Amino acid sequence: MKTDLKVKLLKHLSQKKQDEGFTLIELLVVIIIIGILSAIALPSFLNQANKAKQSEAKTYVGSMNRAQQAYFLENNDFIIENGDFGQLGLGIATATENYIYGVKVGTADPESVNSYADPRDTDTPIDSGTADNDSSLKAYHGVTSVGEIEETSEATTLAVLCESVKVTKFGGVLGSDADVQVTDKGVPSCDGDIWKDLSGKR
Repeated sequence: MKTDLKVKLLKHLSQKKQDEGFTLIELLVVIIIIGILSAIALPSFLNQANKAKQSEAKTYVGSMNRAQQAYFLENNDFIIENGDFGQLGLGIATATENYIYGVKVGTADPESVNSYADPRDTDTPIDSGTADNDSSLKAYHGVTSVGEIEETSEATTLAVLCESVKVTKFGGVLGSDADVQVTDKGVPSCDGDIWKDLSGKR
């Protein structure tokens, strides 16, 4: 009888332990920890989403620079009108979900062209081509110019890719408003105060 009583007591105690749940304090602690972790992770996650959108613009403007160089080698001229954009042969649209793309003639001497990506106003139709001055995305512009290799005095095409230092929402400039900077030897550059050079060493 004694062993039977011990078995029943152990069975009762183990059953009682299984019936227990979380206490209210344990549940609150878990909720607080999850809240703290999400508060830390959410801004980082949102920033990654913007970086992914901006990588499209970087890639497209870089491709536009290379296409301008190839076009110049074949035709001894740059594409300077948005209506002729298709002649670059890139197969990209001039407006996407996040950005609008275009080209404009450079004001610098020697010849140069500015390729740009401006954040698109998402409240307007894609084909309207309206830039957003209140976006959380950065603008990009690329400059392609005819330059001179100092050692050989030969002409070549040079390019630079620039990213706005600030997003347009907080005073960043649009790529279509960028001022093209080219030295007298034809070397393009970014205005260091408002643009960051993404081209690395040339």
